[in-house]
Amino acid sequence: MGKVATLFKIYSDDADAVLPELKKETSPTSIQVEEIGFGIKVIKAMYVHEDSEGSTGFEEKIRKVNGVKDVEVEEESLI
Repeated sequence: MGKVATLFKIYSDDADAVLPELKKETSPTSIQVEEIGFGIKVIKAMYVHEDSEGSTGFEEKIRKVNGVKDVEVEEESLI
């Protein structure tokens, strides 16, 4: 099995406030805040994992972070 990179788009009321806790609780490979318009910001976090693990575990951890409203997989690919 190979490695997979999964990019999540994370929605919250205050992305800047959620960012430190998200980093601490989920240890993403990379993370950034992106403004999508009209002052609305989303967090894009990438996680690299074994193909056999799947991305469901990461999604569950992200949803448990205080302040996270919604999570969606934006992109997933073998690396």
